[in-house]
Amino acid sequence: MSYFTEENLRRAHETIGKYPRPKSAVIPLLHLAQEQSGWITNEAMTQIAELTGVTSAEVLGTGSFYEMFKFHPVGKYLINICTNISCLLLGGEELLEHAESTLGISDGETTEDGLFTLEDVECIAACTEAPCFTVNYRYFHRANEHVLNEVVADLRSGRSPLGQGNQGDDGEIPPHGTLSRIQQHIPSDRKAGIVPPEESKNAPNWMNQSPEGVQS
Repeated sequence: MSYFTEENLRRAHETIGKYPRPKSAVIPLLHLAQEQSGWITNEAMTQIAELTGVTSAEVLGTGSFYEMFKFHPVGKYLINICTNISCLLLGGEELLEHAESTLGISDGETTEDGLFTLEDVECIAACTEAPCFTVNYRYFHRANEHVLNEVVADLRSGRSPLGQGNQGDDGEIPPHGTLSRIQQHIPSDRKAGIVPPEESKNAPNWMNQSPEGVQS
């Protein structure tokens, strides 16, 4: 039985076709699986292994290297609060404690309604905007307890918290696992030449084309 839905299986095959070797598509397929379920299931890893010609252990070994892949159920919204040095000095630890108290869970736990998972994380590359937290990797800069309370309240009520403060984004926060709202499609005449490197005899197609279509 296929883990992927019919549409996602089509997308999986399309993704594999972009690479000279199927196993190069393991990470994109992990993202696709996490988008479907919100986390990486054993069934997902089994099918990814079958599609790419590797073992399930290799799929797990690859995915477990990266923090963004979750191999256990998480909430619809993953709240990551940074407590590395810049955020720590400006109240990151206090913000984490407030989040734990507000949500009624500890670091690494999920609320009973399945809506929120809370994580204490290392640097999230926003040191000049500390303290900072993310919701499904959407940033909230120079945060405090009031900002966190508003974000949680908005998400509980079905409103989008984006656009507050310095966000400048009025879109919705998608459920955990949604990597992109727009799928990339590369026309066949713009592909780089999908053959194993050792079999390639010519330069990739894109190297022979200028933006105006003039051969270089």
